[in-house]
Amino acid sequence: MKTEQQWLDEHGAVSLRRLLPRIEARFKDQTDGAEWDAYVDRMRRHFPRLFGHLHALYGRNYDFFYHLEAILAAATEMWLARPGELKALDAMREADPHWYQSNRMVGAMCYVDLFAGDLKGLRERLPYLTEMGITYLHLMPVFKVPADDNDGGYAVSSYREVDPDLGTMEDLAALATELRHHGISLCLDFVFNHTSDEHEWATRALAGSREYQAYYRMFPNREMPDAYERSMPEVFTEDHPGAFTYRTRIKKWVWTTFHTYQWDLNYENPAVFASMIEEMLFLANQGIEILRLDAVAYIWKRLGTNSQNLPEAHWIIQAFNAIASIAAPAMVFKSEAIVHPDEVNKYIGVEECQLSYNPQLMALLWDALATRDARLLYHAMGRRFTIAEGCGWVNYVRCHDDIGWAFADDDVEAVGFKPAEHRRFLTRFFTGQFEGSFARGEPFQEDPVTGDARVSGMGASLAGLERALAEDDEAERELAVRRILLIHGVIITIGGIPLIYLGDEIAMLNDYDYGRDPAKQGDSRWLHRTTFDWERAEQRRDEASVPGRVYQGLLRVIQLRSQNAAFAYADTEFAETGNKHVFAFFRSNDQHVVFVLANFSEREQRLEARRLRQMGMRKTMVDLYAGRVVTATQELVMEPYQFMVLSRVV
Repeated sequence: MKTEQQWLDEHGAVSLRRLLPRIEARFKDQTDGAEWDAYVDRMRRHFPRLFGHLHALYGRNYDFFYHLEAILAAATEMWLARPGELKALDAMREADPHWYQSNRMVGAMCYVDLFAGDLKGLRERLPYLTEMGITYLHLMPVFKVPADDNDGGYAVSSYREVDPDLGTMEDLAALATELRHHGISLCLDFVFNHTSDEHEWATRALAGSREYQAYYRMFPNREMPDAYERSMPEVFTEDHPGAFTYRTRIKKWVWTTFHTYQWDLNYENPAVFASMIEEMLFLANQGIEILRLDAVAYIWKRLGTNSQNLPEAHWIIQAFNAIASIAAPAMVFKSEAIVHPDEVNKYIGVEECQLSYNPQLMALLWDALATRDARLLYHAMGRRFTIAEGCGWVNYVRCHDDIGWAFADDDVEAVGFKPAEHRRFLTRFFTGQFEGSFARGEPFQEDPVTGDARVSGMGASLAGLERALAEDDEAERELAVRRILLIHGVIITIGGIPLIYLGDEIAMLNDYDYGRDPAKQGDSRWLHRTTFDWERAEQRRDEASVPGRVYQGLLRVIQLRSQNAAFAYADTEFAETGNKHVFAFFRSNDQHVVFVLANFSEREQRLEARRLRQMGMRKTMVDLYAGRVVTATQELVMEPYQFMVLSRVV
């Protein structure tokens, strides 16, 4: 009796034998023989997994073979339209498939309008990025969106049009090309769970088209919405109750997980999958090298579940991955899953998302600053930092979104804290409500009953700089700068791609003027979505200034990372220091090793020299970050919030 995999292999092979001549008859004469042969070779290599995932999703559909041919034809058409320079990049990346794991990968993220005005203005700011050593640039959503309700760009009206205020799609492609020529890979968001209700598909659905109504999940009455909602949590409780919105024009309830104007796509319809494949490959053909897959946890729904993290969500992404491997292999995926850490890890794999945000590390760095206790950070990283071979974390201390306390309850309990109580403490601490807090932030989506909330704020304000400056406290200002450099030092050296939220590198502060804009009122995330301060950036070379201290400190650790062989394709191993305030890890490969230490306390901390030597360190070491020799005969004394990268003296 055949196993399921044997059956899939056999039927996949039969399907490819039937499909390939049909694809060749339509497209082969549109390109030269060698190029076509390379394309077909990729199709043969990746078709088996594509077939397996699509069969699992759509195999019961009576015209499955028709949809399979349509998907391959769409991919082939988009590959034929792919510029020659990008096809050359495909060949380079196939020869170096894990290029994103290089220690020279350093990321930055920004809003185009807030950082540079528009896409052309961003091209003029490239020297700033290259000066920092940036090799990965993530631009916040740049696509056409509704004028008013657009969720900060995440309600897309067209995947093939740029917001006119930012430029044109031609401007975006030109920017991608120039970035590539400067060694910078462009990352964009692919908002594939939902569209704006002003997207062409939605407007056709509103006009009565049954074909396009089937692109979304619509119901004529409350029977099915009520049934689904019995097992589903609300996401944006302040926007609307439940997950459905009634549209009087068509007299139907539309599935809207997030905002009422964001309509969830129906991936049970294979036509939706085929259409989104074309949108994805269109973006790849503009020169996008890293595609951030937005809201991956929500893309499949099933009655009786919470409709999050279902197996079909993974199958869809894996099928996307297979198509990209065939038609645009230079492009990789990054997952955005702000869910339980164990669920985050499930989206990571060379055949799914090669990269993933590390929201757990972000939350735990702030936790360690608030508690002055690195035990939770050490415990959680030791259990959950290791991911699939060939993949990488994207590590950050801030992003465009809020800070959610995305760590596992069992990790919190393991170090003696009560999870719900601890999260409320952190929210109070970073919104300045806890006595003795150094932070100035604001709550986001606060639950008035439970007190649960997430936190908004610029990195420097959360780290104490805003308060120190307001109180003209020089000692606190020094500690705030050290905190900023400490947590950035960790994300830059720990393994994966460090991602800097532009503005944090010059210690920009909260922007409280956002409340004057009616479109931003009530959304505290605009506290840190602020216009880049180019006058402040002019101080970055003056180490007597706060922006200069922070910028030069970050530049030093970025250069250390990119120039030291111990960070090249290296492993990360976490170390127990014997001091709860000090977080430590090794970075090593076959030939090189460094030992990274981070003191999360505003007081001096001591590490026993015997323990250091037990871990392979010597009495005399070099602190590569500070550029000085360190001797620890009896003990190693760390200054408040000190960050060290220790190497043996040769």
